[in-house]
Amino acid sequence: MTPATGVELKDRVALVTGATRGIGYETARALISQGCRVAISARREAELAEAAASLGELGRQAVLPVRAHAGVLEDSVRLVGEVMEVYGRLDILINNAAANPHFGMTLDVEPGAWDKTFEVNLRGPLFLIREAHRVWMGEHGGAIVNVSSVGGASPTPGLGVYDITKAALNMLTKQLAMELGQDRIRVNAVAPGVVRTAFAAPLVSNPAIQQATVERNPLGRFAEPHEVAEVILFLVSDRASYINGAVIAVDGGLSSGPGL
Repeated sequence: MTPATGVELKDRVALVTGATRGIGYETARALISQGCRVAISARREAELAEAAASLGELGRQAVLPVRAHAGVLEDSVRLVGEVMEVYGRLDILINNAAANPHFGMTLDVEPGAWDKTFEVNLRGPLFLIREAHRVWMGEHGGAIVNVSSVGGASPTPGLGVYDITKAALNMLTKQLAMELGQDRIRVNAVAPGVVRTAFAAPLVSNPAIQQATVERNPLGRFAEPHEVAEVILFLVSDRASYINGAVIAVDGGLSSGPGL
C-alpha cells in the first residue's frame, strides 16, 4: 500500500450533510485534502456560506453549499439534483446530519420530538441514499458512510430516543450494504463516542459526564471531530475497497469496556 499522496480522491465528488461544523466540517476538510470536490449541506444559510468560504480556501475549486433539511424528502431530491447539475457525478455520500431534541427518559418523549429525531437520523439518510443511487451510484458505484453513535449498540442515560435511531441506522447500513454491493456501492458507518462538538455541548460541558469519560474511557478523554473524519476518509477511499457493512466504533475503547 502506497503512502497517501494528497490526491487519492482526485476527480471524485462528495456530498456531506450537516457540514457547517464538527464532524461534518472536518470530514469535508479531509476530503478536500485528498483532491475531492465537495458539496456541503445544512439548514442555516449564513453558517453554510461561512463554512463553504472557509473550506474553499483549502482547494483549487469552490465548495458547493446547498441549503437543505436532512429530514425533508423534497430537499434530498433537490440537493442531489444540484450536485449533479454542478459536478455531473456523485461518488461519495456522508450522512452526518443528526437531531436530538429530547434528552431524558424515553417514555417522556413528545410525539413531535420522536418524529423529528427519526426524520433526520433515519429517514433522511435512507432517502438521500436512494436518490444518490437513482441518479448516479446505481450505474457507477460509490461509497457511503453513515455517522452513527456508540449509543446505537448500548443504551445511554437520557439519550434513549437518539440511541434508538442510531441502532436503526446501523441496521440500515448493514441492510443496504447487502443490497447495494452488487452495484459496487459500499455502505459503512462510524460510531463515535462523545465528540467535542457544538452538537454534543450539553454532554461535553456536563461535569458528571466529563468525570465518567475520564474514568471509564481507556483514553480518558473525548474525541475530537478530526479523529472521526479521518476514519470516514479511510472508509470512502480505495484503501477500504473490501470493507462493506461495517459499523466502526471511534470511541477510544469505551465500547470495549463494561458498558457505556
